[in-house]
Amino acid sequence: MALIPPYFADCVVAIGVDPLNDDERRWVASGFLYGDYVRDNEDGTKQYRVYLATNRHVFENLPNVYLRFNPISNEPAREYPLSLLDKNGAKLWFPHPKAEVDVAVIPINIKLLREHAMQVSYFQSVNNVANVDKLNELGVTEGDFVYALGFPMGIVGGERSTVIVRSGSIARIRDALVRANQEYLIDAFIFPGNSGGPVVSKPEALAIKGTKSQDAAYLIGIIKSYVSYRDVAVSLQSKRERIIFEENSGLAAVHPIDFVQEAIKGHLKMVEGNKEGQK
Repeated sequence: MALIPPYFADCVVAIGVDPLNDDERRWVASGFLYGDYVRDNEDGTKQYRVYLATNRHVFENLPNVYLRFNPISNEPAREYPLSLLDKNGAKLWFPHPKAEVDVAVIPINIKLLREHAMQVSYFQSVNNVANVDKLNELGVTEGDFVYALGFPMGIVGGERSTVIVRSGSIARIRDALVRANQEYLIDAFIFPGNSGGPVVSKPEALAIKGTKSQDAAYLIGIIKSYVSYRDVAVSLQSKRERIIFEENSGLAAVHPIDFVQEAIKGHLKMVEGNKEGQK
């Protein structure tokens, strides 16, 4: 019995950067491939443009990153460099227009990955995604179960990438559902490396009277960060703060998937503007 479609794991990507003082790649964040609907094809299939979505802070001040994909065969994972700047130093990625929204997207050549026989997929905006409007329609609320997918603490697996799936529940969301807040909280342990990973709703066949059951898993958000708990040690003599302790509270902040969609729209608007300027 599967509660997450198996191909959802193939949508999640480990993001790495160059090593500091050793010869090993550092895997510092997660991301996921998002298919933005374009049109229906003549054969009835749907055409998507594919983006890598992650956090803005993952891309900032970097010239390039590395993405890790598994071949369809049982060969070891392959690492693909991804340039974040063009030859003139201009950004090839696009952040959400609001600085406080920690979301960024960059176009991905999914065709190339498939030509290389990579085991790769993407969340389809038409079928697999629940934005705030859809969440309200589904009746999603506090206590509903979710999964956080990603690569915490740089744990990307051995020779092959293996996504880590952690379960949790929605801790607070009603303010985000009325768009009074740009993030919601989930009760799930998130660690460095989870940043930019997807949050997926858990299907539930049972529901109390007056509420809706959920018969499908949806991409419902992008992990921003864990919420830290801070405590302060105060000197008995000086009464001054001497040490600050910071710990993981077990809560994580998540942006609704709407902000990924808005970042993509901003990128497309910029591209169209550049085309108009070149005429």
